[in-house]
Amino acid sequence: MQSITIRRAVAQDAERLTSLVQQSAAYRGQYASMVSGYEVTPAYVARHRVFAAVDASDLPVGFYSLVVEPPELDLAFVSDEAQGLGVGRLLIGHMLDQAADAGLAGVRVVSHPPAERFYRRLGAQRVGTVPPMPPEAGWERPELWFTVPARAPRATTAP
Repeated sequence: MQSITIRRAVAQDAERLTSLVQQSAAYRGQYASMVSGYEVTPAYVARHRVFAAVDASDLPVGFYSLVVEPPELDLAFVSDEAQGLGVGRLLIGHMLDQAADAGLAGVRVVSHPPAERFYRRLGAQRVGTVPPMPPEAGWERPELWFTVPARAPRATTAP
């Protein structure tokens, strides 16, 4: 895998993040309505905890958005070209670290149905199902929960 770094997304990333959403092969066919016209705006990036996985050229190849109140993974996308390279695993690990830093006990995920196995492999538990919400989502979606591992308090001064 090429060198991947995770950094806070900035307003200038919004267009590339939108492209990752719009071009995702996972949302073609029956799932296309979920992302039709969806846009990640600079205001969204400024308002939420959005982090991008970037390549050596600082080009986003994946991203996630963590909402703290209520705790939820709002968005998570990896470019089709970076699928299977561990980028998604890095992003979810980073998201769980951010959730722990924010003092969250867990994070809800309303999953794209084909992504449920991915989240479950990373430790999410299925807690329910979200009913269809036409016209965007005419199907049930898995509701998952990541329990955020408790951390020992960080030392603020050297002994």
